[in-house]
Amino acid sequence: MTTDATGTGVTEQALASLQGAADPRLRELLTGLVRHLHDFARETRLTQQEWERAIAFLTATGQACTDTRQEFILLSDVLGLSMLVETVHGHRAPGATESTVLGPFHMTESPVRALGDDIDLAAGGEPCVVSGRVLSEDGTPLAGAVVDVWQADDKGYYDVQQPGVQPAGNGRGLFTADSEGRFWFRTCVPAPYPIPTDGPVGGLLRATGRHPYRPAHIHFIATAEGHAPVTTHIFVAGGDYLDSDAVFAVKESLVQDFTETDDPSLAREFGVANPFRHARFDLVLECAA
Repeated sequence: MTTDATGTGVTEQALASLQGAADPRLRELLTGLVRHLHDFARETRLTQQEWERAIAFLTATGQACTDTRQEFILLSDVLGLSMLVETVHGHRAPGATESTVLGPFHMTESPVRALGDDIDLAAGGEPCVVSGRVLSEDGTPLAGAVVDVWQADDKGYYDVQQPGVQPAGNGRGLFTADSEGRFWFRTCVPAPYPIPTDGPVGGLLRATGRHPYRPAHIHFIATAEGHAPVTTHIFVAGGDYLDSDAVFAVKESLVQDFTETDDPSLAREFGVANPFRHARFDLVLECAA
């Protein structure tokens, strides 16, 4: 028997082994994965030692995952895969809010809060109000829409990163829009922060000479009956790292002004000290097909 120096015989056999999959989509996905993986190995002349190191890296990535940390999402993020998948499937009606990555810190349920509540339970940052409306693509207010919010504190940490330091649920809230689709809450201006670098993904960034920072942002998931949900952020305009986000998630339409506001009547309305920072952001949802 002659040796197949290119390995195409192995590839053909592996692809043929998948043809019995009952789920056609599973068959399609695995066929594409095997084909591209085999082509990668041939193109780069992947060595046994290199593949063993890759397996060790993936093993370490899985071992770094906990109930409050998802290292595989972090890996997907820094490789740009999370943003690519979101972009491929993120086409929306004109005017609908653009989506972006979920990120690795949506790990706990946000506590239900009343409109206007303060999610900065540690009260350590620059006071800020975020307000807006949830609208259908034709501008109709979506009464009762649910807005899930989570963010880092003014030092760049999420509550799940600092148990015992931050109160549980700090920076998180689940809000229900009023009869006019409006939502608003108090918080602090978030800070830029490094993604966790104490695990295998951090080692990968160091090995490739990349910084780990994300620009300051607040996460949202908005849902409403009869509409497609949207997962998105708003980014603080003028901040650092907008042009070099470690997870490639910045979109121009999501960069918002956090304007310093000196309006005593508005401060009284929102229940904050004057002056304060104010970000206005409407969430426009696409009608479900």
